[in-house]
Amino acid sequence: MELEILGMNFGCVLQSLSNLSFPEKDCLLPLMAKVLGYCIVVGSTSVKLPQIIKISRSKSVQGLSIISFELEIIGYTIGLAYCVSKGIPFSAYGEYFFLLIQSIVLISIIYYFSSPLRAGTLAKIMFYCAIAPSVFAGRIEPVLFEALFAGQHAIFFFARVPQIWTNYNNQSTGELSFLTSLMNFAGALVRLFTCVQERAPRNMTLGSMLGILLNGTILTQILMYHRKAHMKKEKKME
Repeated sequence: MELEILGMNFGCVLQSLSNLSFPEKDCLLPLMAKVLGYCIVVGSTSVKLPQIIKISRSKSVQGLSIISFELEIIGYTIGLAYCVSKGIPFSAYGEYFFLLIQSIVLISIIYYFSSPLRAGTLAKIMFYCAIAPSVFAGRIEPVLFEALFAGQHAIFFFARVPQIWTNYNNQSTGELSFLTSLMNFAGALVRLFTCVQERAPRNMTLGSMLGILLNGTILTQILMYHRKAHMKKEKKME
């Protein structure tokens, strides 16, 4: 039985169910990977919104590492451009598109509440606007493109480390959004599964593993420092 929708073959699953039997692993796992891949893409449309809303309401960027958010934009730009140029299925990378748009909105809000803008910040904005079109158009050497994508993991690593270090020094996560961090962590977990099932390039699999480690660290810090702050508040009330 053939029933394919958006690259997802439901035929073998429906046939097994019609025969009152559980679908085999070779049938079920690829379908799960496709479905979860699209779930990540759909979920990514709102990952950054809790962080955007939190900053907008508090009108503060206290405890946030600006360079972390800037590096995220570079990483998402490289990842999106690379996947498009390689013709990788949208279900395996679609979140890059939505995360990039939200990250640009987010960094704009951060710049706004960190005003006045410095000359260095304006220079970075102009440089990105000048380079990004060439990257998306694929007008760079293939070897350089591969190197950039391989270096993307280092970019995301250094995007998270400053924020982790800032949290550690402050013993607080400031205006970081728990919901955004939770969705980042969950997305990395699911993406690792889809990368393995979709046989994505090794770079993408390693990136998912790195995302689990770094996003998990930030999520742990939020929970830990929030608990400490709550305990201090209770002691004061006593």
